[in-house]
This record gives sequence, structure tokens and C-alpha cells, in this order.
Amino acid sequence: MKELKIPFSRYESSRGAHSNVSDALDGEDTNQIEELEREFCEYIGAKYALATSHGTSALHLAMLALDLKRGDKVICSVNAYPNVPEVVRHFDAEPVFIDIAQNSYNLDLDRLEVYLQENRSKKLKAIILTHLTGEGVDLERLYSMAKQYSVKVVEDASEVLGATYKGKKIGATGADIVTFDFSPHLKKNICNGGMLVTDDRDVIERARLLAHHAMVRDTDALEYIYDVLDIGYDYSLSQLNAAYIRAQIEEKDANIQREREIAQRYSKELAGVEHIEVPKMENKENLFSLYIIKIDKNRDSFAMALKEEGIGSGLHYIPLHLLNYYKTKYSLRVNDFPVALRTFQQVLSLPLYASMSDDEVQSVITAVKKIAKTRV
Repeated sequence: MKELKIPFSRYESSRGAHSNVSDALDGEDTNQIEELEREFCEYIGAKYALATSHGTSALHLAMLALDLKRGDKVICSVNAYPNVPEVVRHFDAEPVFIDIAQNSYNLDLDRLEVYLQENRSKKLKAIILTHLTGEGVDLERLYSMAKQYSVKVVEDASEVLGATYKGKKIGATGADIVTFDFSPHLKKNICNGGMLVTDDRDVIERARLLAHHAMVRDTDALEYIYDVLDIGYDYSLSQLNAAYIRAQIEEKDANIQREREIAQRYSKELAGVEHIEVPKMENKENLFSLYIIKIDKNRDSFAMALKEEGIGSGLHYIPLHLLNYYKTKYSLRVNDFPVALRTFQQVLSLPLYASMSDDEVQSVITAVKKIAKTRV
């Protein structure tokens, strides 16, 4: 087996990142976290931001800030990363899965509306919307439904940092809370970090308190004097990680443009290739942090053939109802979510990141064409 010459993901490094980290290491700038939160608010257009140790901690803090309790219910897409229902289960609350829309990887609002109509309950506390690439969700309709049925909206925007909806960046479009993860695709992390944003002062104050062991200090007293107001967590972001992430934010829009160029090249070169369906490029606000193709048969064989060519790939995601814990816990059947199941059997994510060279992009295209012709 060849070593991967083009991994599915890699860290985006830059002079800015090295400079920021160097300043933090030298002790020349020890306000990296505060600066990151301020800059992130400016970038997104939100009132408040809280930097966290990773995206999952931000999502957990969101549930804490909404005062989720045992027996409560939270709606989420069945096509999401396991950390989404995981944070719900930590409260002994129940994640309620909804299928995805046809020709989309996102939660089906029609099915959501039917569920809300048929399951009115004070136990239903929130909807967690996981944003994925491709055709986005009608957020105005989502917010309207949430208001009508008195549920909160939490958006998991880990895959769409920098994306916009009707001209506003995701994170400033009207959700109660939005969370981000700064390295969602990387298995071997050198930098972890997440962010929680909101326009609600009560939410940010509660989240900020619990993120730091629920400790409070009197600014007029000695530095080592503190009190604890609740059971908190250690979800603080390090200065070094904050320094690295600040550079990521500075370069994000330029990286988005490069990723869009790569996606356009993929779609142009792979359009019409037998057995392959490429994503539509019609919506100019679509973000391509993921480039997901559909393969009509033998997806895993296709991925293995790519690996033999030295090219990594990803899968977004294994539907949650197929995972043993949730399948067993809630007596879910394989065919309970037919759209997600059918989509899962076909999708494969190709490498796409701003630091890919044109030659690397061409290597992926060549390999996909070769495998589609000879292996499928």
C-alpha cells in the first residue's frame, strides 16, 4: 500500500501563524484568547464569542447554557458527527433524529415541521442544525418554526466557517447559539480549538462561567482568591492554540476562494464521468470545505482504490441510527431514515484544502477518472 501522497486533510500553515505562535511562546503577546474572541466577533458579525478547547466543548457549553435537563429532547439531523447526540446524552436527554432532504446532506425541514406538529411537548428544548456543504438550509423557515414551537436553535457550523446566508455569515443569521470547530477533519491534531457565538448576554455569561470551572474572582482582591458557583468544566483554549487560530481567521476568506476554485475544477473535470455524480455549483454562497461526490456502486472499493493511488478520502457521515449505541438505545431500524441511508451508501469526500497545489488537484482528478473507468 502506497503512503498517502495527498491526504484527505492537512494543516494550513502560514507565516502569520508562525509569527503569532512565536509571540505567544516568547510571552510578547499573552492576550491571544481575548484578541481571537474580539476578531472572531468582527469576522462573523456576532455580539459575543467564547473560545473553547475544541468544537465539542463549545457544543456542550451550548447545551449547558440552555439548561438542558434529564428527559429533555433535542432534535438533530441523523447525518451528523457523533459529538452532536453525544453532548445531548451527557444530560441523559434524548436526541431525536430527523432524516436529510433529497439532494442535500442537511436536515429536511419538511420532516422537521411534521415532527414539531405531531410532538408538541415542553420537553422539546432545542434543534441542533449541523451545516454541511452543498445546498444549505432555509434558515428563515427554520427560525420561524423554532419560534412557533418555542424551541431554541443551536447551529453546528464546524464545516462552514466563513459561509454566508443571504449576505450574512453563518453565526450572525439569527440562531440562539452557533458553535464552530477549527480543525474538524484532522485526526492527528497539532491545534485544537472551538468557538461559541451568540447575541444573548445571559447565554455567553453562563457559558463563560462554566468553561472555567465556574470560578469567579474579585478583581479588587488578591489574584489567588476565588470562589466556585457551580460544577464547571475545563474548556479553556490555550494561548498557543488561540495564536494559531487567529492566523486561520485572517486567511479564511482567501482560503475559501482557493477552495472554491478547486471545487470548480473538480466539477468541470469530473462532470459526465461514468458512475460519478458531482455537486452542483449554482449557489454562490455554497462553501466547499468538503467536496462530496456520489458513486453509484462499490463506494468502499472506490475509496480503497484511491488509497492505493496515494489519495485519501472521507465520509460525511455514517448515519447516527446505524451506530451501535443509538441503534440499540432507541431501537432504531436500518430503514428508518431512507434518504440518509441511500446517501450514505454512495457518498465520498475528496481532498480539498487551500494548500493543495494544482498538480495535486490534477492527480486527484486523474485518479478518480481512472478508477471510475476501470474499477467500478
